Amino acid sequence: MEAREVLQQVKEGIISIDEAERFFKRQPYEEMGYAKLDTHREVRSGFPEVVYCSNKPDPYLTGIYQRLFEENGEVFGTRADRHQYEQVKKILPQVSYDEVSRILKIEKPDKKKYGKVAVCTAGTADVPVAEEAAQTAEYFGSFVERIYDVGVSGLHRLISRLDVIQEANCVVAVAGMEGALASVLGGLVSRPVIAVPTSVGYGASLNGLSALLTMINSCANGVAVVNIDNGYGAGYIATQINRLAKEEA
Repeated sequence: MEAREVLQQVKEGIISIDEAERFFKRQPYEEMGYAKLDTHREVRSGFPEVVYCSNKPDPYLTGIYQRLFEENGEVFGTRADRHQYEQVKKILPQVSYDEVSRILKIEKPDKKKYGKVAVCTAGTADVPVAEEAAQTAEYFGSFVERIYDVGVSGLHRLISRLDVIQEANCVVAVAGMEGALASVLGGLVSRPVIAVPTSVGYGASLNGLSALLTMINSCANGVAVVNIDNGYGAGYIATQINRLAKEEA
């Protein structure tokens, strides 16, 4: 439960001042032995803790999911596999899993989406990373437009969707190979572009290093770069930018 929600419930007489005081006196994390859940992260940063699922033992993962769900009424995890989905589903049957993005989540129903974030990919092979970005932004409340397979080898495809892209408060450009999409978009829009290099490409692409270097060395202004395949990081930053745009509107 968020701090504002606690205060609102006190105002409406749903909970007592003593109950609210106990909430605020809790330590800012919950000790689980194998993990320290950061239950105050949303109070500090505006975003609740997210679970990185890969390599977590099954009992750890299921315990963390159960506690975060009890705390927040929803939970979001990245880089999960189907086995982990089956394990979490045993204790939280409402959990959903997306094979493409590898996101494992329980989301509050009827969540309102605001603003606009455009998530673009150079090719279809970049979609898994793009979906991680898009679904992260959506989970945190952003409205997302997906513009996929608009790489520079067929620039007319990108131009045909340019009006939609230019309306967004932030653009996420996901590309492997040489990573040129980010520079092209940086020269076409007036809003921040978050470049995401992917490990897609042949040998000389060096598992995304070539795209990373291209994006870092972009001559276009307003392009910032996250790490290779870091769709989650891009979606998080895009939401922060989108929130600022909403506050200024």
